[in-house]
Amino acid sequence: MIENPILRGFNPDPSIIRIDDTYYIATSTFEWFPGINIYSSKDMVNWKLHSHPLNKKALLDLTGVPDGGGVWAPCLSYDGKRAYLVYTVVKERGAMMQTDNYLIETDDINGEWSDRVYLNSIGFDPSLFHDDDGRKYLISLENHYEKNKRFNGLYIEEYDPYVKKLIGGRRLLYTEPSGELVEGSHIYKKDGYYYLLKAQGGTGVRHSAQLARSRSLCGEWEEDTKILLHARDDESLPLQKAGHADIIDTPWGLYMVHLASRSLGGICGRETCLQKVSWENGWLRLEKGGSTPYVKVDAPAERKAIKEELYDFTKGHLSADFQFLRDDITPKLSFGEKGLQLKGGSGLNSRFDQNLIARRIDEENTQMEVCIDFDAENDRQLAGLVLIYNTCHWHYLYITKSEGEKVGKLLSCDNGSLTYYSEQIKVTKKATLSVKIEDGKAAFYVNKELLKDNVDVSILSDEHIHLGFTGAMAGFNCIDCEKREKSATIEYFKYKRTAEA
Repeated sequence: MIENPILRGFNPDPSIIRIDDTYYIATSTFEWFPGINIYSSKDMVNWKLHSHPLNKKALLDLTGVPDGGGVWAPCLSYDGKRAYLVYTVVKERGAMMQTDNYLIETDDINGEWSDRVYLNSIGFDPSLFHDDDGRKYLISLENHYEKNKRFNGLYIEEYDPYVKKLIGGRRLLYTEPSGELVEGSHIYKKDGYYYLLKAQGGTGVRHSAQLARSRSLCGEWEEDTKILLHARDDESLPLQKAGHADIIDTPWGLYMVHLASRSLGGICGRETCLQKVSWENGWLRLEKGGSTPYVKVDAPAERKAIKEELYDFTKGHLSADFQFLRDDITPKLSFGEKGLQLKGGSGLNSRFDQNLIARRIDEENTQMEVCIDFDAENDRQLAGLVLIYNTCHWHYLYITKSEGEKVGKLLSCDNGSLTYYSEQIKVTKKATLSVKIEDGKAAFYVNKELLKDNVDVSILSDEHIHLGFTGAMAGFNCIDCEKREKSATIEYFKYKRTAEA
């Protein structure tokens, strides 16, 4: 048995493929760079971060994208010879969304990906279907800009892999009879039917995975009379927001990956889960029955728990667990015998030039610590430990110089409104900054001395933020609002789960 989620902490919108004996899952990264997480596994249970394919600015430029924008819902597919990734870069949210769709490909998933191919900008959550006659089709929802009509159905257009563009013009593929939003869709072919697996009802508590089928593409679709997967109308379920699914055949049976959240108001966001499914009378069903997601699922291996991770930067390496906010800041990093040197950038509210390095928070109860050497000259220079959801929601434990003294202080931001805490602790040049999160509250420490406790971390949750659907990250940064010259030296970052993950 395994215990869901299989990919914990801010890993939504899973898409899965199998190449030989290895399985790969792609998940959304939104405004974090490098873009798209790809995880790999031999047993469908123990997953490791394999790569970030959008690892160059030529492939992904997130400068200035809004909070919750960036890379949405990558679709990973395989035609037996080449792997393909189609994805959306959301550059503007709201009534006039800007949603540019791209494609990259590779014949070696362990190697480099191709340059990106621009596809269209009609909507988000595209997917690529490989028909058994060798033809390929792009499926995407279409945005609509009339009042009260944001979404205009799913559309299909053939993709020519030789000329690397869409051909033939797009056609209406599907409209949802109930009027619910349909996104994150995939097509499969089985026993003479095309099956459309839909993410339906929005990505919140009404989320679901539902099926329709047709004898032909763009034909008449028959709706399944049963919702395949959902957690609607029952807040007591341990997995909420279940939907946005993809299926994969394995030697151990048919499995479905999907997104879900372990709690409402928690900081881990939407994560990736695994369910065992089977075909019954021409429709997919959860093998254990019902339509609500199971926490424990039959699987071919046991999950190996990792309780603590120490990132020692004196070894001259930055783990792939870490990502940057909107931009590739590797040119601003250097390593020495004392650790990672990080130059000062903009403040935490900025969507430009932030020098912030962070990893996912994957458990609700955790402890984090950073050892930092920072010689601030004034209060416009800050460096420290960051807990962040987006540029308007964060907690910041930092070192600065205030009234002639070097001190550790705490600053919080909720919906853009700043809270300046009066507590401060005098520090020497080198300091350890740490936080302990337990039951939705955080306690912050400077050199093991308590600075502030009972700080609300629910401000870093999806439910607290309007149209928030990412998850909390933790890391460290350096700010220099004077000349962008001051640097901090980070010796290590420690991440510890209070309970086994």
